[in-house]
Amino acid sequence: MNAKILVIDDDRKLNHLLESYLARFGFQVQSHDHPRDGLEALQRYSPDLVILDVMLPDMDGFEVCRTIRRTSSVPVIMLTARGEVTDRIVGLEIGADDYLPKPFEPRELVARIQTILRRARGESPSRTRRVGDLCMDLEKRQVQLAEREISMTGAEFETLALLTRRPGVVYSRDQIMEHLWDIQDDGESRSVDVLISRLRQKLGDDARSPRLIKTVWGAGYVYVGGES
Repeated sequence: MNAKILVIDDDRKLNHLLESYLARFGFQVQSHDHPRDGLEALQRYSPDLVILDVMLPDMDGFEVCRTIRRTSSVPVIMLTARGEVTDRIVGLEIGADDYLPKPFEPRELVARIQTILRRARGESPSRTRRVGDLCMDLEKRQVQLAEREISMTGAEFETLALLTRRPGVVYSRDQIMEHLWDIQDDGESRSVDVLISRLRQKLGDDARSPRLIKTVWGAGYVYVGGES
């Protein structure tokens, strides 16, 4: 079954272009130019991924993303014409999975969509990973800590999956960015810090006295939850 994409952007011309272009790659696309209509469509359409503009009438994209995250973990790619690093950080803080500044190459958007959907569908070997009290189902993309289920966005899940792949091994910010977005160094390593902060919050970990994710200053991050 072809993936369903919901576009929420007040640029009607761009919406029509995305509908036409993404259809060439087999995606079913529905677009709305007002956030209220987009949020209503989210319930009816049940998309596999949302493309969300930051600059929207009446309610900006950040507030729309917050609203989506109250009830759904659907992957969200945010778009902005401003291209500011702070926008990407805020987007990640509120649960976006990826961020693309306008203008962008349509093929790059498709590549990011395909990468996120591949991860969301668990197209990897079916297995359960246990590290200490943490249990990750890499196929169903579920996380439990001490038998408590924890909801995560796609980017958060992928970050945790990378860190727990080799507990005790330090991963640099560049390595994490490359794993998530296929970029080695875009000057936005702060995005990784935001994701780690969100992970710690959801896992109940304290950066000052970490039990699970430790900061190695000048080097990166390491998962220490499985150490005795």
